[in-house]
Amino acid sequence: MNLNPQHSIPLHSSARIFLSLGALSACSSVMFSAAFAHLPVFAGGVPAMVQTALTQQQFHSLGLVLVGLVSACFGVSRWLRAAGWLMLVGLLLFSFNLYARHVLGFDALRAMVPWGGGAWILAWLCLALGFAAGPARNAK
Repeated sequence: MNLNPQHSIPLHSSARIFLSLGALSACSSVMFSAAFAHLPVFAGGVPAMVQTALTQQQFHSLGLVLVGLVSACFGVSRWLRAAGWLMLVGLLLFSFNLYARHVLGFDALRAMVPWGGGAWILAWLCLALGFAAGPARNAK
């Protein structure tokens, strides 16, 4: 394996963004998991809804990394770009929304949780369409 930077593969900015956000989201899911185990608000145990939010965050963090890797290898298409942004929207509207509700008591965006799940469904559909469409052709 040659680690010489002169021979590295240039990453499109979208691939770099999705790889970075996916890794940061995975990192924060581990931090949240550890913090939730020790927060006084969860002294009686972490609620199932928060556990679901953590699991979904971890799974979709890997989805974001996958979008970034596929984009880096095959080029960024509109389908892959849509998949990445929809995964990010899902993380915000579903997981982070549930954390805010259960940790901070912020309940104003409760109705957005299902939209987060819907964003994830569309993200996986866009990823499938991106695979089916084949390698990107100069998608900007």
